Amino acid sequence: MKKITLFLLLCVNICFAQELALVRQNGKFGYITKKGDFAVKPQYDKAKSFSDGLAAVNENGKWGFINTKGEWAVKPQFDGINEFNSGLCVVEKDKEQFYINKKGETVKMPQSDKLYTFENGVAFIKRGNKVGLINAKGEVVTEPKFDVIKSFEGNYARVKNADKWGIIDKSGKIIIEPEYQEIGNYFKGVAWARSGESFGLVIAGKFKVVDGADKIWDFATQDITYARKAKKIGFIDLKGNWVIEPKFDKVREFAKNLAPVYENKKWGYINTTGAFAIEPTFNDAEVFSEAGLAPVKVGDSWGFIDAKGTLVIPAKYGITAGGLSLFTSEPKGFIGGVARVKFEKKWGFLDATGKVLGDQWYENAELFN
Repeated sequence: MKKITLFLLLCVNICFAQELALVRQNGKFGYITKKGDFAVKPQYDKAKSFSDGLAAVNENGKWGFINTKGEWAVKPQFDGINEFNSGLCVVEKDKEQFYINKKGETVKMPQSDKLYTFENGVAFIKRGNKVGLINAKGEVVTEPKFDVIKSFEGNYARVKNADKWGIIDKSGKIIIEPEYQEIGNYFKGVAWARSGESFGLVIAGKFKVVDGADKIWDFATQDITYARKAKKIGFIDLKGNWVIEPKFDKVREFAKNLAPVYENKKWGYINTTGAFAIEPTFNDAEVFSEAGLAPVKVGDSWGFIDAKGTLVIPAKYGITAGGLSLFTSEPKGFIGGVARVKFEKKWGFLDATGKVLGDQWYENAELFN
């Protein structure tokens, strides 16, 4: 038992040690740890975030891959690259695209009119106007038979055939038949959908209309999501019942049993009964993170509150402007114990106490991977 425990602890430590963030300092890219130290000093003109243990960097106009120590895993030789996933990556060389493994060796895959990045064990293949799935062994999981397959969210993906949407799993098995005009993510055996003009939930393969709903959003981390009725937004449960009446103009999803809502031109937080747990006093508000903190906007700047509404990190930061990528659509606030923020035109990371990692600010910073 002790050996197993030690092994698990070792695995956790290794995973944590390999979690790095891409930053730019003095015009060069490098990578930092969650202690704020440089794992790889800034030295690259172009670089991408780590994925699957490797990061793409550009040297003398060619792309290669380094490991978390900054050592070359695949020497620079490619004109274009994607990111590693499931041990494979799509690269381009001499105007030809192909897959490589982590040794830089070419890996033969089933014929496809377009090459796609793997996502947790599977990738799309396209033949003509149809799309299917392959696995990392190069086996065809699902023959190309769908018009569209969206990116997998966990083990499930939305698919479209003949302008109708359904859900498949990673084995290609149809979980919900493509028979809906719209469909949402698959969460605990349930997906929202639109059948004709009616919005509802698909539960155990059967469509249940949600009374009066004209829009439903995806389920996130809790068994409750938001929906719109008569131009107002409320919340429904996994059975399609209204649990919080639609009375808000704007809301965001529940996390930690609290959801940001907009009332009287201010943002606050309600609990799962619909009562205000934190009164609406903020100019903007995001969802709570696993750290139990949420970003809120006071004036023109962002700070962080706890579940009681106390401002525990002062509102003097930015969190939403773009950096190396268009990360306005990326998660905001605390992720994996740190939050990416902007201060006086520089980017850095805060820990849950509000301390700046390494007391360092950077020209740009990506999320930890």
